[in-house]
Amino acid sequence: MARSHFVVALGTALFTALLVSQLVINLGFPQVDFWHWRLHQQEHHDIPQTHVFSEKQDNGTTEAPSQYLIGAGKADITGPVVELNLMGYANSSQVGTGLRQRLHSRAFIIGNPSTPSERFVYMVLDTAMGDTAIRNGVLEGLQALGSEYSVYNKNNVAVTGTHQHAGPAAWLNYLLPQITSLGFDKQSYQGIVDGAVLSIKRAHETLTLGTVSAGSGRIADANINRSLYAYLANPAEERSRYTDNVDKTLTMLKLTRASDGKHIGQLNWFPVHGTSLYGNQTIVAADNKGVAAYLFEKEMESNSNAAEGFVAGFSQANVGDTSPNVLDAWCEDGSNQKCNLSDSTCGGSNQPCHGRGPYFGLNDGGAKSCYEIGKRQADGALDIFNADSSFTSITGNVRAFHTFVDYSNFTFTLPNGTLARTCPAALGNGFAAGTTDGPGAPDFVQNDPSGRSSPFWNIVGSAIAPPGPEQIKCQAPKPILLNVGEAKVPYDWTPDIVDIQAFRVGQFIIIVSPGEATTMSGRRWRDAVSNAASSSIVSNPIVVLGGPANSYTHYIATEEEYGIQRYEGASTLYGPHTLNAYINNTLTYLPYLADDLSGTIAPGPTPPDNRNRSISLITGVVYDGAPFGKSFGDVITDTSASYPIGSLIQATFVGANPRNNLRLEGTFAAIEKVASDGSFTQVRYDKDWELVYEWKRTNGLTGTSEVTISWDTGTKWESNATQIESGNYRVRYYGDAKSVGGTITPFVGSSRVFSLV
Repeated sequence: MARSHFVVALGTALFTALLVSQLVINLGFPQVDFWHWRLHQQEHHDIPQTHVFSEKQDNGTTEAPSQYLIGAGKADITGPVVELNLMGYANSSQVGTGLRQRLHSRAFIIGNPSTPSERFVYMVLDTAMGDTAIRNGVLEGLQALGSEYSVYNKNNVAVTGTHQHAGPAAWLNYLLPQITSLGFDKQSYQGIVDGAVLSIKRAHETLTLGTVSAGSGRIADANINRSLYAYLANPAEERSRYTDNVDKTLTMLKLTRASDGKHIGQLNWFPVHGTSLYGNQTIVAADNKGVAAYLFEKEMESNSNAAEGFVAGFSQANVGDTSPNVLDAWCEDGSNQKCNLSDSTCGGSNQPCHGRGPYFGLNDGGAKSCYEIGKRQADGALDIFNADSSFTSITGNVRAFHTFVDYSNFTFTLPNGTLARTCPAALGNGFAAGTTDGPGAPDFVQNDPSGRSSPFWNIVGSAIAPPGPEQIKCQAPKPILLNVGEAKVPYDWTPDIVDIQAFRVGQFIIIVSPGEATTMSGRRWRDAVSNAASSSIVSNPIVVLGGPANSYTHYIATEEEYGIQRYEGASTLYGPHTLNAYINNTLTYLPYLADDLSGTIAPGPTPPDNRNRSISLITGVVYDGAPFGKSFGDVITDTSASYPIGSLIQATFVGANPRNNLRLEGTFAAIEKVASDGSFTQVRYDKDWELVYEWKRTNGLTGTSEVTISWDTGTKWESNATQIESGNYRVRYYGDAKSVGGTITPFVGSSRVFSLV
């Protein structure tokens, strides 16, 4: 997964801001994960952490569960899978070349049956994060559905991302994450919005009376802390209250239909980065949480207690300093040494330092490790789900609030009485150093108190927006690399105005975080809400934190972690008091979750909407061509006549650009089995992990391309182990070709019929 600077010649810019943007692209934007950081863990095993939900109320009696309106829906949000930068690693050379697993939006609705306005929608999207542009589009889409959907609004809709790093990019509202994707792509954006709205529509259409219950359990082997040095900067007394240096508890809400007792869905929170798939692989997939949801939903298909169309949501929690690369970070320079604890370097350089997943070394782009980390989450969630006796009935009212707050200069009082403020957003040098899941620019290291930088980056930083003395003081001890909060040309680079949101159903409270809270940040935030809610809202609250949601605000480190200025502190946008500001705002508006709700919350300032003014240097499909004597869908390389089960089966076809038709709710690839009457039944398609679609341009002038479809029948994918049967099959390819005149025509290709024995 070696990284280096990249050179992309884009020509002369037409105006200053575009010039700056292209300079960053042309000369080397740090190829880091805007949305993740590093690990290094000591050699020890965590002690199991007790997490008990009490069924008893204050009077010692058990209350009957309340009934709610419950609904769950799922829809396809897969955008362009080729010729578009992938979102997450900020690597401009990581451009999509195919599809392993379709991306989805999963929506969960919980409401008060007697008061239609008292409900919320929690969405889990297979995207890197929630975003202002996506949220605006979803809210507009709901309005377009008519008055029946007017109960869904900015106050009660949360748009969260699983934080996967292998999906199409170019759909975000602000300039900074648009740079490596060459701007904004309406097709990528609209695919997410349309699918997200459809998932809510499906959840709404299946609303029914039911119960909600909560359970939890420990998953010990699916995450580690990749920034242990920063975590250890937190007070020893505070750390001693926890058995683990990352949260190992998965907390789950189970939704059960009253009419027949069947479960319609489950929504859970567990922190682990979506970086199992490496930054050097280019096949679109939903990473480990997508695998977890896929496996869980597949298991529910044969569960007699699950309703048809069961939806499993695997949401992120305080994900900031977590990693799925559970074998730790190692120097890939032949030394066989672990990376330096304090700055994640090997011989002073960040480049050789990489995290290793459980199946590191297979040269598969992290696919097997990704599947394994997803399976560990799915297995843990299934154990919790099936332990019905350990669940707590949720009883009480449904509440939600949302407002916007300007964090460019938010002044508030700390618990100790000290006056504090946030700052205009800025990214420090440690941001450019990247993480062990994706090292950054070689000029930088994490935790470098000298604030060193190259002359080039000094020029770039000054050209964007040089920080003044007040900003430097406010952000200290962060050495400012990119003063993005004060960069407004051609439009905002990062958000100043952030979402503050929380939901409540009974004693269950959901903090909706716009950024990636670190392990300790999440603990402090949850504890503060729990303590406040206990005294004024509900006894024995169960508090979870979900995100990154709504407006993506990068990281949320503790003040102590901020002082270390590793990746997490350097990427905490609004200065050392960022976490305390979020806690202050959440507690300020927490009374809106109380039973005796009165009045309406002030909406706050409106964030900028950059959808219609975003730069786009992304070219569309011009036309497709087939080689002389060939037609679209013709077989170039066919399958063999027969294979033993466990083989890799491949067929290559005359292809066309899949950007011509996203085939949402459909498929590009399929495996069909021959039935006894000679008919064909589809047994695998784009949602299935072991079926991979790859597209390759063969001639740009003539517009020709090839598509290879691969089906791995090996038992290394557990979903195959009991489902691959001997018999006769064929590979099917579904494509759409664009003519010179712009007409798009669908076609189908088929391999020969082959046997599996």
